[in-house]
Amino acid sequence: MSFLMSNFAPVDEQLTYLKKGSAEIIREGELRAKLEKSRTTGKPLRVKLGMDPTAPDLHLGHTVVLRKLKHFQDLGHTAVFLIGDFTGMIGDPTGRSATRPPLSREQVEQNAETYKAQVFKILDPKKTVIDFNRRWMGAFTSDDFVRLMAKYTVSQLLEREDFHKRFQEEKPISVHELLYPLVQGYDSVALEADVELGGTDQKFNLLVGRELQRSYGQESQVVLTTPILEGLDGVQKMSKSLGNAIGIHEPPLEMYGKIMSISDGMMWRYYELLTDVQVADIEKMKTATHPMAAKKDLARRIVADFHSAEAAEKAGGDWAKHRQRELRPDNLPNDIDEVRVSYEKIRLDGAPPGAGDGYLWVRLDRLLVICGLAESVTDAGRKLKAGSVYLLRSDGTQGETWTTPGLPVVFHGTPARVVIRVGKKMIAALIEP
Repeated sequence: MSFLMSNFAPVDEQLTYLKKGSAEIIREGELRAKLEKSRTTGKPLRVKLGMDPTAPDLHLGHTVVLRKLKHFQDLGHTAVFLIGDFTGMIGDPTGRSATRPPLSREQVEQNAETYKAQVFKILDPKKTVIDFNRRWMGAFTSDDFVRLMAKYTVSQLLEREDFHKRFQEEKPISVHELLYPLVQGYDSVALEADVELGGTDQKFNLLVGRELQRSYGQESQVVLTTPILEGLDGVQKMSKSLGNAIGIHEPPLEMYGKIMSISDGMMWRYYELLTDVQVADIEKMKTATHPMAAKKDLARRIVADFHSAEAAEKAGGDWAKHRQRELRPDNLPNDIDEVRVSYEKIRLDGAPPGAGDGYLWVRLDRLLVICGLAESVTDAGRKLKAGSVYLLRSDGTQGETWTTPGLPVVFHGTPARVVIRVGKKMIAALIEP
């Protein structure tokens, strides 16, 4: 979707495009008014996204809000990517239970250069304004800082959840941390931003920007927040330190494989936040497309975004070769350990009836424990949700990833044979009727 600055799309069309994957717009009526004015005057909105270069590499979680900036860019508005080389030395206290160790100027500058290269995997470099907040904060005098601090009260800053919690628990809050929201907010004043983007965890800081703009005689920016993307575990936010992240610099096959490991339920959230597939089409896919096919399409789209269509195609083929095609009746090793299991021990009651005689459901999570492929039913559940369980049923021609605890099997007067692989370990389960 691309529009000339003098020929913006209808406002309702722009809003629909911008609201997909958004968590909250403060306020939508103001955004509509700004878009209408922009369309009337032909002047694009200035849309700001700031990131502190506190880590050298970006992951898919960072790209959720970057994609939203690209959406504004697609609509013909001015995308301003602000690198917080000044605020990065303070350290964003958001979500912190203790003071963040400040980075040196050298660390910040090194990370900033990496950020500049990585963001252009998403943004159009010819249409993106790159700026650094040291440009104005470095020129701030002591008088300027006093005037800035006079715009806000300590009680207002302590309304922020992490500050309030640390204050109640009598944990230290450094004065420079209290300055952080004010400096980030002043960035919006310096840039005369019409819209500021950020994750939901940045809401307080973004709202400070709205208030400071009013204090400095400017029209308040609209705040648009995006959800925080869960990582590979499907629970905690994506984070390199938590080991659940997918880096945008990772090799195609590694990226593809990690995406294939997410749960079926999480897959749809990734579709919404990491692709341009529209919500209506996603809803259709949920009922009309097999989860495995949908997940492969998701992995292909994301790898293509950060590498190329050719790299995505090759990664898909390599992944299938290594993860699925090795489980076929004609290429299984001869020395697979076998475990005999009575159907009554793993029977799944209340499961939907299958098609055909002898079609029954078993508890795959319990079977994994009996076969020594999981330490407990809970552990088995985690492995299933992570997409780590591959199996080949006796009536199948090719292996498949299985992510749910229930598994249908067919008995034809003989034990149902299911070859299961978790990691490098492979077991042939003989389920006796």
